[in-house]
Amino acid sequence: MQGDYASVTMVMSSLERFPGTAWPPTLDEAGQARALEALEAGGILLFPDLRFAIEPSEGRFFVEGWSAAAKNISYEAARRSLGGTKAEGEDATGLTRLMARYAEASRRLVEAAIPLYRGRIETARTSFRPVEIAGRSSSPRQDDTRLHVDAFPSRPTAGRRILRVFSNVNPAGQARRWRIGGPFASTAPQFYPRLPKPRPGSALLHAWLGLTKGRRRDYDHYMLQLHDAMKRDDGYQREGVIEEIDFPAGATWIVFTDQRPHAALAGRYALEQTFHLDVEQMKHPERSPLRVLESLAGRRLT
Repeated sequence: MQGDYASVTMVMSSLERFPGTAWPPTLDEAGQARALEALEAGGILLFPDLRFAIEPSEGRFFVEGWSAAAKNISYEAARRSLGGTKAEGEDATGLTRLMARYAEASRRLVEAAIPLYRGRIETARTSFRPVEIAGRSSSPRQDDTRLHVDAFPSRPTAGRRILRVFSNVNPAGQARRWRIGGPFASTAPQFYPRLPKPRPGSALLHAWLGLTKGRRRDYDHYMLQLHDAMKRDDGYQREGVIEEIDFPAGATWIVFTDQRPHAALAGRYALEQTFHLDVEQMKHPERSPLRVLESLAGRRLT
């Protein structure tokens, strides 16, 4: 499949840059239209000067020792629950406040850049990523330095989009380095024929055992298989890269991570906010991973 992988490298940059230093930035109608088209095509909306401000009292979280066994500290807005951290008492309260503030700021950013999504995006998990990416040891399946699209084993989306906002808040000025792969619509057909089909009854069993939050649909199965197949394919990891990007400290970016193959290579101290969006709430539902995979399968997957 070497020729197939090489063919996706001849594309233009996946980045669309936007000005702005005030949160959220003001985009005119032309800028909003450009942002929507780029995002739904799998592009990355980059705001290179849009710095998420860290309050003086929050500076204490930018040193070693706050993470527990997990690589990320997580916050669930619906339950106001904090996970993956050793912080307790006032420190846990401070981390919660920081991440809740980022969740709200991220929503305002998305709705300012993409007015179509106002009132349509659902706030999901917030994460603070204080651990250096480079040098971490993990299996290929868990190695986020390998190109992949996002799919979550325990959190099926049933076809809903995974929209993420990232901010590099590194106080030392270190960039966050990513690799980017080619468009989903040209990548998925390379892998789909070798993805195993769902086993009858497995989705119900996983839900009954509490292994998933809700029942997996066939779409979730294929996205998980695609995620794993991409990471395990050394040829794709070598030849599927179209560019490397250094996101500078102080930058913020937005991307559908279920659609754009990506890999995080280096960096620490970033904030990330996940939103979910129903496919039918998009301007171009046909561009979604759900519709692409359904066209390959020849049937509905949800």
